[in-house]
Amino acid sequence: MKKIFILFAAVGLVAFSSCEGPEGPPGEPGVNTVAQVIDVNNVNFALNGDGEVINFGFTLYPGDVVLAYRATGVSNGSTVWSQIPESHYYDDGTLFFTYKFNFSRVDFELYLEGFELNTVPTDLRTNQKFRIVIVPGEDPSISNKSVNKVDYSDYNAVIKKYNIDDTNVKQLK
Repeated sequence: MKKIFILFAAVGLVAFSSCEGPEGPPGEPGVNTVAQVIDVNNVNFALNGDGEVINFGFTLYPGDVVLAYRATGVSNGSTVWSQIPESHYYDDGTLFFTYKFNFSRVDFELYLEGFELNTVPTDLRTNQKFRIVIVPGEDPSISNKSVNKVDYSDYNAVIKKYNIDDTNVKQLK
């Protein structure tokens, strides 16, 4: 009896594993998920913290996300980027000011928020350099969003994750 059962199981396995149906219809065309990088040089903030509203020169797709970084120095010949918002504090630990930004589908704004903004040192208020990274809203390279998450505060991790060539960055200013 066991031999007959094994025989039927083997025949059934072969029969069902070799079935094929007609080929399905072609899928939707893929979405081009190219991240973009933009440098904004010589940004100057007014004594009241007002900054600048800058047009992208194109329209973002719904779901795209904008990340902003400020150049804070150089290490081993490479620019060091700090993610915005970036807060600065008084020696006693209370907030002094924060570099902030917001964006729409056509532009973004860089500005300062804080207390006594007219006392922000000139070297932190004028001639600032920012890097804007536009991350596509859909990432088809991963099916499980909890796997391989990128640390968006780390500029280099973002560049690596989205395979961005930041050697030829678009200059807006």
